[in-house]
Amino acid sequence: MADEKLNDNVRAVERALDILMAFTASDFELTASELLKRVALSRPTLYRLLGTLQQSGFITSTGEPQRFRLGSSVAHLAHVWASRQDIHYLAQPMLRRLWDATGETVSLFITQEGKRLCVAEIPSAHPLSLRRGIGYQETLILGAGGRAILAFDDQPRHDIEELLRAADITPAEHHNKLAWIREHGYAVSRDELMVGATSVAAPFFGGGGRVEGAMCVYGPGARLNDEKVEEIARLLMRECELLSAALGFRRPDAVTAKQ
Repeated sequence: MADEKLNDNVRAVERALDILMAFTASDFELTASELLKRVALSRPTLYRLLGTLQQSGFITSTGEPQRFRLGSSVAHLAHVWASRQDIHYLAQPMLRRLWDATGETVSLFITQEGKRLCVAEIPSAHPLSLRRGIGYQETLILGAGGRAILAFDDQPRHDIEELLRAADITPAEHHNKLAWIREHGYAVSRDELMVGATSVAAPFFGGGGRVEGAMCVYGPGARLNDEKVEEIARLLMRECELLSAALGFRRPDAVTAKQ
């Protein structure tokens, strides 16, 4: 009997979590009917769990018919979670796996004041290697890391034309490069910021859906041929997906439908 009661309690918790995870940034307010399409629950069970969640502040409701949204208790947990997040710390397993798999220098960049800032780096052990160093900053329009971020950044930038002129890049060339990155999911640069250097980068995203930065792998072009670049790109995109998930990013089409 005790085991059965424990199992029932665990299942109730799982169902309550399914309800909370049914909300997204675009679907932040849902009716009971809309919730039933996202969670595998009967209507009486749904209303019973919604009542419990409302009592504890995790759900609130307004209007007629009722429309439910996440409550202040969720905001409290989000604040606690966000205050302890350190992208550098979260990214360490991903960076280490990339370093082990490629043998090249691996870096983590975040956006800061319209530039990209290196906040973590694991240098290659090869005698001939390239590195930037923690604290290195660069404009977003140059290099694979910058363009990997810029290609998915929806924030308006009023200095782009000036930066392109300074870098001797035409707007058409710039837009074509960003379009290619959006199509393929990663960026590549050769001999751009450093002669003989090749860089491969992919973006990662935060809980709000915005691009937060990029992971980069770079080394001498003599080692990073086209085949190697494609292999590194696949590894980068996989690790960036894992980091994005760790930061709370959920794809717009992700819905909860546990049985």
